[in-house]
Amino acid sequence: MRMKKIAIVLGTRPEVIKLAPIYIELKKSKKFKPILISTGQHKEMVNEMFQWFGIKEDFNLNLMQKNQTLPSITARVLEATYNLFSKIKPNLVIVEGDTVSVMAAGLAAFYLKIPVAHVEAGLRTNDIYNPFPEEMARRMVSQLTNIHFSPTQQAGLNLKKENISKNVYLTGNTVIDALLYTVRKIRDSVEALHATPLPDFKKYRVILVTMHRRENFGEAHRQIAKTLLKILNAFPDTAVLLPLHKNPKVRDVIKPILKNHKRVFLTEPLGYVPFVYAMKNSYLILTDSGGVQEEAPSLGKPVLVLRTTTERPEGIRAGSAKLVGVDPQKIFNETSKLLTNKKAYTKMSKVKNPYGDGRASKRIIEILKLKV
Repeated sequence: MRMKKIAIVLGTRPEVIKLAPIYIELKKSKKFKPILISTGQHKEMVNEMFQWFGIKEDFNLNLMQKNQTLPSITARVLEATYNLFSKIKPNLVIVEGDTVSVMAAGLAAFYLKIPVAHVEAGLRTNDIYNPFPEEMARRMVSQLTNIHFSPTQQAGLNLKKENISKNVYLTGNTVIDALLYTVRKIRDSVEALHATPLPDFKKYRVILVTMHRRENFGEAHRQIAKTLLKILNAFPDTAVLLPLHKNPKVRDVIKPILKNHKRVFLTEPLGYVPFVYAMKNSYLILTDSGGVQEEAPSLGKPVLVLRTTTERPEGIRAGSAKLVGVDPQKIFNETSKLLTNKKAYTKMSKVKNPYGDGRASKRIIEILKLKV
């Protein structure tokens, strides 16, 4: 029997994390030949992830440029993936999530009448500018998709509201597959994970903070950083670990405010493995990241979401996360509550993860065996 060619397109670290478990399962199958295509968006971080999961790219498009615009990267990904798909002729293209690259690669496959499978399908905030441009990217790729792998029931309902009901499958999120794989593999020595000095997790209750969303650039980030100082002053047994995003619009605002506090640990972006270690050993997490909202419940860590909307409401409803927005007083109050109220902390930390059980990639492969 001739093996079916499955092209997997990715370019960012989150995409590798969520697609690596699927690639690994495809490699085990006798029916499929996976072809891994990188756009080259997060070069160093993607290579690090390839090494961790023991996988290799088949093609690297090397498309990323300094100071690129959304229109330019959209056009380059569209043209490059169209040309490559024309050459390798896959039976299916798999994309994940909500980047511009996902949207463009999906469009390229559509132009060639190649079926598209969308992993993490159906996430919505119902505000096309928040997050920007991700919300529109995921809406558009849904219209191009033939097989929708929804991580939660809510995601599937979102698609149904948009009259997308055919070939929608509830699988759980593959990010949990990757997380549990990584937790099992991690050693307890932090020095073996990363050379950057991290807080003493036994000495302090460490608050892990990540901020990178475009809609929070500028004043919102400034106010959040000032609020972190207020929290540190109110709770001397706490420390803040904040891996700074590479974007100067983020770090040039945050760094001047926090750099001189002795209990603030500003680092370069952590690799996935040390970041999982930091999540596992932190006390609580403040983040605007979607992936962290999904992962933290499996590690028993409460999450305060630094956004006014989220496309992952399941954690909010389950009680593992709370939407605090960018209002300084609300951030301070909710953080203080978790630092002083053990009952409130325990309630959030004991929630069963609504995003998956670590078997999503196996479910996806079984569905592909029937559909491709």
